[in-house]
Amino acid sequence: MGGGGFVEKGGARAEFYEHKITGYFIFACVVAALGGSLFGYDLGVSGGVTSMDDFLKEFFPDIYRRKQAHLEETDYCKYDNQILTLFTSSLYFAALVSTFGASHITRNKGRRMSILCGAVSFFAGAVLNAAAQNIAMLIVGRVLLGVGIGFGNQAVPLYLSEMAPAKVRGAVNQLFQLTTCLGILIANFINYGVEKIHPWGWRISLGLATVPAVLMFVGGLFLPETPNSLVEQGKLDEGRRVLEKVRGTTKVDAEFQDLLDASKAAKAIKNPFRNLLQRRNRPQLVIAALGIPAFQQLTGMNSILFYAPVIFQSLGFGSGASLYSSAITSSALVLATFISMALVDKFGRRAFFLEAGCEMICCLVAVAITLALKFGEGVVLSKGIGIFLVLVICIFVLAYGRSWGPLGWLVPSELFPLETRSAGQSVVVCVNMIFTALIAQCFLASLCHLRYGIFLLFAALIAIMSCFIYFLLPETKQVPIEEIYLLWQSHWFWKRYCGPEERPHGADGPEEKPHGADGKSELQMPSTQTANNNHQ
Repeated sequence: MGGGGFVEKGGARAEFYEHKITGYFIFACVVAALGGSLFGYDLGVSGGVTSMDDFLKEFFPDIYRRKQAHLEETDYCKYDNQILTLFTSSLYFAALVSTFGASHITRNKGRRMSILCGAVSFFAGAVLNAAAQNIAMLIVGRVLLGVGIGFGNQAVPLYLSEMAPAKVRGAVNQLFQLTTCLGILIANFINYGVEKIHPWGWRISLGLATVPAVLMFVGGLFLPETPNSLVEQGKLDEGRRVLEKVRGTTKVDAEFQDLLDASKAAKAIKNPFRNLLQRRNRPQLVIAALGIPAFQQLTGMNSILFYAPVIFQSLGFGSGASLYSSAITSSALVLATFISMALVDKFGRRAFFLEAGCEMICCLVAVAITLALKFGEGVVLSKGIGIFLVLVICIFVLAYGRSWGPLGWLVPSELFPLETRSAGQSVVVCVNMIFTALIAQCFLASLCHLRYGIFLLFAALIAIMSCFIYFLLPETKQVPIEEIYLLWQSHWFWKRYCGPEERPHGADGPEEKPHGADGKSELQMPSTQTANNNHQ
């Protein structure tokens, strides 16, 4: 993500930044963050709709007949249908392709334009889904939704990070995760409410996706472009005016000069994707662009978000009870996001990753053991066991919601240097969507074939990714973005790739030299080094 793009080369100037939390700033961030509600509403609505009898009768009658059976061999396999899962996963395949087009528009036309394009595409997809008469219309509508999400996930976190003052960047960036979670919660309650409306309640659920799209489009018309984008486009006077208005002060000389320096450095990069592959950018490539976005999906959390109603029905809950139970879990996700926003800058990223990882492993093992002992015999689970499973899944969701959920977007936004930030953002979204789509497409088949073992598989993956974090990710809490490259130089593993001789900034060629505010090498600037030591 594009966290804090306005400071990269003038590390010594950061102490001169001034800002106030203005109403203009709050308006811009709240409206932009509505992009997360598109993603969240779709995450929440998909699983509920695919568990509704009326939807299944119209499009998947075979699954509806299987759902009514209480046979041992179908307990885990009632919803195993690749066309049904394509209804969910097609959106994410479309999103991963569209994010590269969104990257071009975001960089050349501005963050605001990408947000508007995403809203239009999402609106069209929602209308088509609500009016669907056959599976083809459903899939095409989902593709349009996916294009909207690809644009939104590309532009919104970047917009939030660039508009936010450095000291509150973490909390502001997580507004994207918060609106995503609120979208999931609202979608679950809507599913619960319309499930009794026969035979077209599912059309209401899908059609109401137009509401956040309209809100984001109308609000987007009044959004200011980020100062970063305006400077990149050569609109320097307008960029300074917006910066002064957002910060609530005219004393923005230091920050604006860093904006100019950062823009100049970014323009020197002819091929940012090739630059991302350079040796000195190996930590960001492995951790931020590949590892974290892939592992975020391999926690198994999105399987629960996609298919919570389906999972609960497969485990013997009634249709209404399954929707209600999934609403409880999505409420836990919202609560966890507030916890993360309040505490992540105090306790740090690594602590949240590692502590929550242990909780998630224990929860998944508990679910697997319970199902191994009590499920799969064609008998509806007892009320006590059902309540236990819901509680354990809620604890799992609370752990994910304060760790891999928000930090999976926040940490990559902190790690990329300016010259690879745009390319890195595209790769993060692309990898995230690839694994989101694969999980969506494969989970129900895996549940059918692996049975309770699917939860043990996710537990093993979380153990692996916790080791990944423990050994390879340094703590970035309160470290200015322009100084994060110094963490790699002192890291036990990454220092072999990012030693002092490796230049942290510059163009693709070796002739580019990094400069600080006074023209010296940043590595020689005492204030930068001292600040870093204080954070270690």
